[in-house]
Amino acid sequence: MDKEQKKQAIQAYKLMPVEYGVIQIENTINHKRFIAAVPNIKNRWYFYQTNLNRGAYHDTEFQRDWDDMGESAFTYSVLWHKKNDDVVNMRATLKDLKAEWTEKIHPEY
Repeated sequence: MDKEQKKQAIQAYKLMPVEYGVIQIENTINHKRFIAAVPNIKNRWYFYQTNLNRGAYHDTEFQRDWDDMGESAFTYSVLWHKKNDDVVNMRATLKDLKAEWTEKIHPEY
């Protein structure tokens, strides 16, 4: 990719619509799940990979399983998403979504 193509790709990424939603990270070995309601699903998997590889979730079963079983033992999926252009209070919206999906899914992490 040359410099101009890279510039165009970055611009296209920035113009992508921002969507909030509910994501799930599942351990494919023991099938335990982590869910989160996030303000931007576009780059969230990378965010969690980076933080888990740095040990940012210390003293949690999620971090221990990530460390013991490795990144390849986990999958990422978007459970629900919507454009965020009509959200008045994102913090409250995410809090409500997290509660709703926790009740539905009963994540183990």
